[in-house]
Amino acid sequence: MKQYQVRQYKPQDFDVWNTFISVAKNATFLFQRSYIEYHKDRFLDNSLLVFDDEKLVAVLPANRVEDMLYSHQGLTYGGLVLNQKAKLSTTISIFRSLLLFLNENNIEKLIIKILPSFYCDNFSNELEYCLFLVNSKIIRADSLSTLDLSKPYFISKTRRESIRRGERNNLIIKEELNFELFWKDILIPNLDKKHEVKPVHSVEEITLLHSLFPNNIRHFNVYHNEKIVAGTTVFVTDKVAHPQYISGNKDKNELGSLDFLYHYLITDVFKDKNFFDFGISNEEQGRKINEGLLFWKESFGAKTVVQNFYEVQTKNYSRLENVLL
Repeated sequence: MKQYQVRQYKPQDFDVWNTFISVAKNATFLFQRSYIEYHKDRFLDNSLLVFDDEKLVAVLPANRVEDMLYSHQGLTYGGLVLNQKAKLSTTISIFRSLLLFLNENNIEKLIIKILPSFYCDNFSNELEYCLFLVNSKIIRADSLSTLDLSKPYFISKTRRESIRRGERNNLIIKEELNFELFWKDILIPNLDKKHEVKPVHSVEEITLLHSLFPNNIRHFNVYHNEKIVAGTTVFVTDKVAHPQYISGNKDKNELGSLDFLYHYLITDVFKDKNFFDFGISNEEQGRKINEGLLFWKESFGAKTVVQNFYEVQTKNYSRLENVLL
């Protein structure tokens, strides 16, 4: 079996990493170094590059915690990023080399949160097959509510009535470059009141990320009588629009603000995307579902896609050695 060279990411790899991500078949802007490193103070970066002689053939965005490697705790998804020509047999050898490298460097477990397949440019389930071969176990499963915009979908009567309510209330939707009003007046107070947590991104961080990725991070506010009543921040890839944050004030049901906003995003702003990913409705590490939130997403026509989290014992690299006959 072919052996590949694996080494840890270094700052001088910045350009070669980003160039590879830009042409990979299973990558989004979240894997660009500028995104990974915006919160480098929170994570011990241990990203890896895999080479075939001098040619970069795969990367793994990752951070290390003691004897465990995560891909990546600061990202919505992760995994082994491959080039457009990567084949299953090649990927098996690459993954073996990677696990061997980790095992030799005293990392006992690798945790991978899979990139949902609908984000990929092409079919790209090679990693999941490798994970099966090394006897990895699923330690968590999240249910994503996803709308396939290439197919007919049905919006429920309740949602349609709420959308019309927004129209009657003369709600105004504006795309904004400034995140501060939504963060301070809507998002932070709501998260604190409901969950006693703060947004994953501070307003300074989301502003920085927007400056780095202006076409990938877009924000929309809803106004009633010139006052903000709701908003959403959407992460946009080539194929997918995914609301990263959504929140409305206490009058959101009476005004129909969130339904009015999302109908506009789905049928107008992002109508040419392949998918609209509402995200998860899970709590307690995937084992509970917020039924009301799930109902709301499904009433727009969204269907369930499962995102698995895998735990791999790096010592199991040897299970990949005699797979190819």
